Amino acid sequence: MEPGIIIERLGNPSAIAGEEPVNVEKGLRPQRFADYPGQTLVKENLRIYVSAARARKKPLDHVVLHGPPGLGKTTLAIIIAKELEVPFYHMSGPSVEKPGDLAGLLAGIEQNALLFVDEIHRLNIQVEEVLYSAMEDFCIDIVIGQGPTARSVRMPLKPFTLVGATTKLSSLSRPFLSRFGIQERLDYYDDEALREILMRSAEVLGIPLQQKGAFEMARRSRGTPRIANRLLRRVWDFAHVAGKTVIDEDIVNYALSRLDIDPHGLDRTDRDILRTIAEKYQGGPVGIDTLAATIGEEKATIEEVYEPYLVHKGFVKRGPRGRSLTPLAQALGITEATC
Repeated sequence: MEPGIIIERLGNPSAIAGEEPVNVEKGLRPQRFADYPGQTLVKENLRIYVSAARARKKPLDHVVLHGPPGLGKTTLAIIIAKELEVPFYHMSGPSVEKPGDLAGLLAGIEQNALLFVDEIHRLNIQVEEVLYSAMEDFCIDIVIGQGPTARSVRMPLKPFTLVGATTKLSSLSRPFLSRFGIQERLDYYDDEALREILMRSAEVLGIPLQQKGAFEMARRSRGTPRIANRLLRRVWDFAHVAGKTVIDEDIVNYALSRLDIDPHGLDRTDRDILRTIAEKYQGGPVGIDTLAATIGEEKATIEEVYEPYLVHKGFVKRGPRGRSLTPLAQALGITEATC
């Protein structure tokens, strides 16, 4: 097994990576479906699939979780392993460069284990093809020797469940995607679910947080738990320096104003995008290349980091001719220079 490919085995990390300090981020992750706020439909579907697999005493069908970054795909994979009571292996798609690396990894995992592959869309095509037979028949074909003496040997594998996470489902090939029997999309969280997440995180971190302060942070967290937890830490920094013993609505408003995050959860770049479309292109449409050049930002950054949330909130619409502002963005005054 190549060192560095498996980076975590749930319940016994020292078996692979050596003794590690406590990771606070891991402590924030729920360990059971009951502790996981939001994503109600996805969560309940997965609960049913897990219960059925346990009742049949069979491995869970392969799962792909997709959606924007920071919504909890890794956390859900850990919860699935916990609920199934099976070993959990974690690797990143780009870390597996050769089919031989993957073959060694698959040969070493335990019976009924869950193998989680983050950024699964970044697996190269040769590695992906090795997974075809591994996922369907729990075996892989290994070529031994070279040239005229080369021969193919089929190596059996212990049954396992593959759980893949991706932000780009369209980047998975059709044959690969069709082998995932369970396909679930995670959507942005609502404010109430994010408030619950923030209150739980504050309790884990020992941060005194009021309900109103939690809700104010939640509605500015772009529907993303990862952003909510990041804002919680930064607001606590401001509160600590200001001599506050508790995070209330006032210190949240002060801290987020210093971070340049407005009541809609938009930061400076978000507002630059909206104002540029409004003022320089009369509300659009404007092509993404032109927009990127005008604000001095990379095209990929706009498309992958900023635009999804602006579209989700209904501030920007995409069409064949480019991006345009919606009446909602204009009515809320987000495009005004005073923002």
